[in-house]
Amino acid sequence: MYVSPVKSTLSRNGFTLLEIMVALAIFSLAALAMVRLQGYSVRSTANLGDSSMAWQVARNVAVEILSNPVSPTLGETGGEELNGGQNWRWTATASKTDDARLVRIEINVVGTGLAASRKARLSIARPVAQ
Repeated sequence: MYVSPVKSTLSRNGFTLLEIMVALAIFSLAALAMVRLQGYSVRSTANLGDSSMAWQVARNVAVEILSNPVSPTLGETGGEELNGGQNWRWTATASKTDDARLVRIEINVVGTGLAASRKARLSIARPVAQ
């Protein structure tokens, strides 16, 4: 059987259509995985930003309570703060401790709107004013 040298050279130097299709399928699976990973990273970064804003509001409320010369009244107080372009609702619950000189204060912060799932909780102890 006679085989043309031109034909045998071409078949040995190139890829078949099937090989190219398999390579493209593998590449597309890898590319889709990378796109999903990028989307997850973007969502995680946004969530982290919202969580840090909630913690910042909680710490700001704690500083206001600690720096106020008047002792907090026992029970729950609350308010709303604007931080990072978002509204945050906070509650501060003051309760007695075993030590009569200290008041325990639980601060809870919840976001509103898009940040509604973001929360922060902080506990502090404040001396009772004499």
